[in-house]
Amino acid sequence: MDRRLFLQAAGALGVAAALGPTRIALAERPAGAVSADQLPTLDGALTLYLGRGEGGLYEDVVAAIRERNPALDLSIRRGPSAALANTLVAEAGAGVRRADLFWAIDAGSLGLVAAGGMARVVPADITEQLRPEFRFSDWTAISGRIRTVAYNPERVDPDALPTDIMAFADSDYRIGWAPAYGAFQSFLTAMRLLEGDAATRQWLEGVEPRATEYAGELGAVMAVTRGEVDLAFANHYYTLRLKQGMPDAPVALHFTKDDAGCLVNASGVVVLGPGDTPENFVRYLLTREVQSYLAREAFELPLVPGVPGPTGLPPMAQIDPPKLDLTRLADLRPTLALMREAGVL
Repeated sequence: MDRRLFLQAAGALGVAAALGPTRIALAERPAGAVSADQLPTLDGALTLYLGRGEGGLYEDVVAAIRERNPALDLSIRRGPSAALANTLVAEAGAGVRRADLFWAIDAGSLGLVAAGGMARVVPADITEQLRPEFRFSDWTAISGRIRTVAYNPERVDPDALPTDIMAFADSDYRIGWAPAYGAFQSFLTAMRLLEGDAATRQWLEGVEPRATEYAGELGAVMAVTRGEVDLAFANHYYTLRLKQGMPDAPVALHFTKDDAGCLVNASGVVVLGPGDTPENFVRYLLTREVQSYLAREAFELPLVPGVPGPTGLPPMAQIDPPKLDLTRLADLRPTLALMREAGVL
């Protein structure tokens, strides 16, 4: 479904019902996810700090919630997730609270805000809806994303690709990356936590001479299809979205094993403001309508059990991500310092 159809169908945020049986049959509705029809309506004033990303799809979800709740007076401040997180920390330091909610595209930004003591504790009924590995006390995970290696099968033998992310530093591949991008910096933070600072710096220095920098990870994946680079480091959904529009594009996904190269990160929301309305807004984001939409259109990982995952992604049982507490990804400053020392920022 494209964005206009989603908004037209979502007057009651009843995406599954509005589409009718030709698109989603009753048997396909996830049994473990709550429907928006079961939630209370939202009213009053609410300010959301919304991290930019996902091609505007988060904006579509917010617009649908507004359609469903005409009494909700919703104000939105938009910006990169990391920049908004720093703004929230600065506002808290000045004794000011302007935001009731912060929806960010990565756990590092969420952790930075939560570590500042601004977050309200997540109610048990919200955390219990989520997969156990994505339950946190001071922020709510909404959707997941996997670090991958996007490669050109016309130029690269998939059987020769390393399953250890660290091995790419010693390879001869031409590599695309986006070191200024928040997702990459979270990935590198995970590498630093798992492998240590010295090994991470050595990895950066090994990759950099053969790397081409792009403004974002979609650009890096597109460069793979054009043959500019052999492979790129990127979140999984950039490749899946590209393949949706260009099924014959020469790009495929490769997964490393038990390291930062296959880290499962998460977008999520921190509740900052008082009252029931901010928490109820979060409950809307965990409904089967929103979770299914994000999986189907954004190709993100749904985090509520029973919601089907995105097309084109192997079952999670076949992927071996590292065991890492995502709240630790907030430790970003040493990562940025390391990147500057290595000359990649």
